[in-house]
Amino acid sequence: MAGTPTYAVPPSFLGVSRTDRDADYVIAGIPMDIGTTNRAGTRDGPAAIRRASRMLTDGDHPEHWVEPARMSVSDIGDFGLALGDIPNSLAAIQSQAEAIGHLIALGGEHGITLPLLRALTQRLGHPVGLVHFDAHVDTWPDNFGQAFAHGSPFYHAINEGLVDPRRMIQVGIRSPVHKDVMDWTLSRGVTVLSAQDVHASSPAAVASRIAGVVGDTPAYLSFDIDALDPAFAPGTGTPEIGGLTTWQAQAILRQLKLIRFVGMDMVEVSPSFDVSEITALAAATMIWEYLALLGAAAMR
Repeated sequence: MAGTPTYAVPPSFLGVSRTDRDADYVIAGIPMDIGTTNRAGTRDGPAAIRRASRMLTDGDHPEHWVEPARMSVSDIGDFGLALGDIPNSLAAIQSQAEAIGHLIALGGEHGITLPLLRALTQRLGHPVGLVHFDAHVDTWPDNFGQAFAHGSPFYHAINEGLVDPRRMIQVGIRSPVHKDVMDWTLSRGVTVLSAQDVHASSPAAVASRIAGVVGDTPAYLSFDIDALDPAFAPGTGTPEIGGLTTWQAQAILRQLKLIRFVGMDMVEVSPSFDVSEITALAAATMIWEYLALLGAAAMR
């Protein structure tokens, strides 16, 4: 097999050489973890995801028959943050994201999604649909008194009109949650598929439900790695048992062919708790699946 052996691939995502913001799809790391409520360490997530992505550079996607590493993809490095300051870090993230077309963010904690959605909807001029993989609903009004910690991005996103909750679906939910938080989420029109719902169904049926909720208008994908069971993704700060397997998540993503995705983030990878890089590889692979989905759509 010709080409660079995986261990020698450059340290960008998929080893891409482009570093400009004019690519069709722009990768950026957002190494923020000051709003985590359990184990910290997601600031190291972007580097770990990039490193693990080397395993995905030696061929085409076996179903969509595109090679994401050869698509119009750039890796612009990591965003700058305000050390120890959540509000100013969120403002910095939004400012840096505003000029980027199709951004794929490597987190970092889930709090980064809020400024990314602010930047995206400001550019589009309207709210977006949302496909949200997670163990947690992340619609708490605050976390231990902190309004903008990683358990609250979608509470604010809904209240700020950044997402249309009737076109928002959460997949893999299974953590402890206050009933009033869940009631608030459902009352806004959000569709919640628990991990048990996913296990009792099939990837095709779950993908169909997602497509039915989101429809054919622009949508954002936010993938918290703790949507996966800790057997498949131990390297995260708030692990919850009973989650999705990697093959389930992968199979669901492969069937979201009709959704008009306009951005993505992969969050909550905390490599200090990882084992043999399996969490980082799972995260990198879900992004690779997303890129392959977009590449296949562009060829249709």
